[in-house]
Amino acid sequence: MRRNQRPNARPLPAGRGPALAVSLLAVVALTLAAGPAAARVSAPADAPLGGVSWRTDLSAPTGEETNVRRVDGSLRLRDPGPRPASTRIARGQGTVLLPARILDRAVDLITPDLDATVPTGSEVAVDVRGQDGLGRWTEWREARDDSAARLPRAVTRVQTRITLLSAPDGTAPTVHALALSAELGSTLNEAAAAEAVTASVYATREGLVGGTTANGHVIVPNDHFVALPSRRGLSPKGSGQYSVRVCGPARCETAPVWDVGPWNTRDDYWNPSSVRESFKNLPQGKPEAQAAYQEGYNGGLDGSGRRVLNPAGIDLADGTFYNVGLNNNGWVTVTYLWTGSGAPTTSFPTWGTDVNIRQQPTSASTRVAQLPGPTTVRVQCQVHGQLVQVDGHSNDAWSYLPDYGGYVSNIFIDVADSWLPGVPNC
Repeated sequence: MRRNQRPNARPLPAGRGPALAVSLLAVVALTLAAGPAAARVSAPADAPLGGVSWRTDLSAPTGEETNVRRVDGSLRLRDPGPRPASTRIARGQGTVLLPARILDRAVDLITPDLDATVPTGSEVAVDVRGQDGLGRWTEWREARDDSAARLPRAVTRVQTRITLLSAPDGTAPTVHALALSAELGSTLNEAAAAEAVTASVYATREGLVGGTTANGHVIVPNDHFVALPSRRGLSPKGSGQYSVRVCGPARCETAPVWDVGPWNTRDDYWNPSSVRESFKNLPQGKPEAQAAYQEGYNGGLDGSGRRVLNPAGIDLADGTFYNVGLNNNGWVTVTYLWTGSGAPTTSFPTWGTDVNIRQQPTSASTRVAQLPGPTTVRVQCQVHGQLVQVDGHSNDAWSYLPDYGGYVSNIFIDVADSWLPGVPNC
């Protein structure tokens, strides 16, 4: 590790280094923490890194919930009858979308501690997602007591969704309390493709005007949304955070994912087998219903044991169905818009010990992770931020590291240029 020579940082102009350092100190306290040779000026609010835990508040309405009620601080189904329109399964459902929680460190592994009464045949699902330093939400992932949810990239903002499902006989669960713990895993996250996934799938018309979707939307005539057979890509009510582009015989339409179905509820077929929730031996882009109908996969049954009567991998609301040019059920081309990262990553070596990674490209921002020693990092993009000085050199460029959910000063990336070659602006 080189300590006195920084190939990627420009020397400070003669006679200006000390004055500039004093000026920066007057504006904001810095902690660069990059080994004995690094400039060290104390900064407030650098909490010890590690895991973090919190308890959710189930007592207060969130404004984003469907078919639930509260009894003595516990969550129950208001009515065991209503169910997501697209699945056509005789199980009542209710959902609560809890407010997002901002964390003071990066995490990608989340484990729930659920206190619930779950009668035989009923179910409580705890799904989590995260927002990274570029403002993008991950897909939802189900978190179980015996299996932590691993998000596809590190995040510093976490949101939880609780789904209650009744048994076929109407017996419903009760959620008494929910706590969560989170940490940053020790291995690299999923390497998302730069381009969003596109697949050719069979589309059916959902119809069911007056019914309620999985996110609580009441279906109206000529409606515009789609249903996919997994909660992983389900948008909150009224939002298009998870949307698809559907191209039919006449035209294309971008529509939000507001329902779960058809056929399955755990078939995120747009994901590669390494992260696909179910039916991992099917190729990416092939819905389980299609394989069951065409090839007799799973005995020709869906995940609930029903005989599959068509190969549908997407349901289209009436307005979307007719707008793309369908008059009967048929094949369409679908792009799952949230699956692309928008930019690949490039690996670079770092130098220094205990190098801090910040929530924003400034040393005054919250420290979310730390590099204990020289390593190799994946850089997604870079941006001009706060000017950083180390050993008489300076650099105002910062790189975003998706595996750590934050930014590191380029002064600690051991390459010859201050602005990393081939890396786009954030």
